[in-house]
Amino acid sequence: MTHLFHVVKRDLLDSHTVIGALGLGVLFFFASTAVAILVRRAAARVQAHLSDVTGVAFARGLCQVLAYVVGFVLYAHLVPELRALGTALLAGVSVVSVVLGLAAQNTLGNLIAGLSLVLYRPIKVGDRVQLSTPKGVVTATVDLLSLGYTTLRDVDNNQILVPNSVMMATVIVRLAS
Repeated sequence: MTHLFHVVKRDLLDSHTVIGALGLGVLFFFASTAVAILVRRAAARVQAHLSDVTGVAFARGLCQVLAYVVGFVLYAHLVPELRALGTALLAGVSVVSVVLGLAAQNTLGNLIAGLSLVLYRPIKVGDRVQLSTPKGVVTATVDLLSLGYTTLRDVDNNQILVPNSVMMATVIVRLAS
């Protein structure tokens, strides 16, 4: 019985055996999950003190995904049989990212513009702004800043959805409160 225990204990973290690869996989999965939970808790503490949580929500999601990606990459690096798979996946992801980038130029443009709005904060939720729309110059209040669109509310209580790439490309007049 003790011999079996020593064999399992020895092989459990040896990446060259099936048991060891599975053991390391479980270990890295739990470590990545722990990091993701810590990120979620830290973001919740920060969000409690902010009125506009768009940037924190985006950073929280990105950090959680990165925790799992880094965990998988480190795991794949430790298991010799997965190194070739990791190289092939990296090459495949490169090709897919170029194709997706070309296909989603408008969406990615809105995302990058949304990041700029969140980081540089030229406008905030609650600001009164004036901007040109297809209906002419409109005065509205900023209701929501998301990574894709900015939601405005005009004086007639109409909701105006403006793509963030348009928000960054147009002249916006921020009115005094």
